[in-house]
Amino acid sequence: MSSTAPILTRPRSWPRPARPMTSAPLTGTLAATPPSPAPLPSLRLVDVACRRGDRLLFSGLNETLARGELLWLRGGNGRGKTSLLRLVAGLSTPEHGQILWDGVPTRGNEHFDRALVYIAHANALKDDLTAAESLAFLARVHGRDASGAAVRAALARLGLAGRERTPVRSLSQGLRRRVALARLALESGPSLWVLDEPFDALDIAGTATLHALLAAHRARGGSVLLTSHHLHLDAQAASAGFRALDLDLLAREAGAA
Repeated sequence: MSSTAPILTRPRSWPRPARPMTSAPLTGTLAATPPSPAPLPSLRLVDVACRRGDRLLFSGLNETLARGELLWLRGGNGRGKTSLLRLVAGLSTPEHGQILWDGVPTRGNEHFDRALVYIAHANALKDDLTAAESLAFLARVHGRDASGAAVRAALARLGLAGRERTPVRSLSQGLRRRVALARLALESGPSLWVLDEPFDALDIAGTATLHALLAAHRARGGSVLLTSHHLHLDAQAASAGFRALDLDLLAREAGAA
């Protein structure tokens, strides 16, 4: 008995094999390219001179501090480092010249006021308040988050967990400095930090924490103007937006060498 193999046929409902594409794919309207972000504001000092009493500390200062940069202010004692920080912070006025933020004078500039974080050499803490109360007060004054959670997290970042209720008068000088610097841990935006000897009284752990805060701040586009006798940055940091300004090289009197 003979038999024949069955002939398999493809049902009409089967999909046909895909054919290779021989023509260019269809194109539609391309999505609009997002515009480049506007240039971030910078701090500019234009022909600034500073006088204290009857002495002209320096003159002819022209400098620009862009976002992401750290400018280390150096110079001998009495050369005007702290005075320059006070000029930038708006606590005094220059003998002549201008201080600009995004091209606008800083005096009466609300945008600059919101961006500025100024920590002086003195800690500006009240002895009768606790560490948490002192930080919350500073946060409220400067329009930052003063909630209990934010304050506790900032103090913990500076190694002060468990000391939130300790009166400031009972803290050592190094711990007081940490409370003052905890303001920096409250920051999350690219603000301008103006710091007068922030490393003073800090131990090795506190110094490492402050370096980490500075690095994170610069990474998000913040800028830093500071004075310090204890600043030590490695070559990588020095090549990434780190500069030094030596006031000893500026003229004390107009036209002086």
